[in-house]
Amino acid sequence: MEKRFFVYILASKPWGTLYVGVTSDLQARVYQHKQGTIDGFTKTYGVKHLVYFEEHGTAPDAIDREKRLKRWPRAWKINLIRMDNPDWNDLAADWYPELPTAEEIENWIARTSRAMTK
Repeated sequence: MEKRFFVYILASKPWGTLYVGVTSDLQARVYQHKQGTIDGFTKTYGVKHLVYFEEHGTAPDAIDREKRLKRWPRAWKINLIRMDNPDWNDLAADWYPELPTAEEIENWIARTSRAMTK
């Protein structure tokens, strides 16, 4: 299987703070941004919605494109996003399973504990 490379743009909200990045594993990298597992700009500013991405055949091509996009004026980046995603939908919204809430976990533990004591 050949390696794939992606340039992506994340947003904090429609028309919000933008972040341009590059990765060879888009799903894993977006998950890291969404979960805030890596300290930095996106965690600090809550930038976690994937609003644009493109695939490249080689790492040098993807890195070059990322560098060019980072130098673009904000308005150009917004236009790029809006061409394919005019409503600023999170393109990764359905990529990951829903994590249970703390309350759901507590309820599950309580049910399991009761079942084990019967």
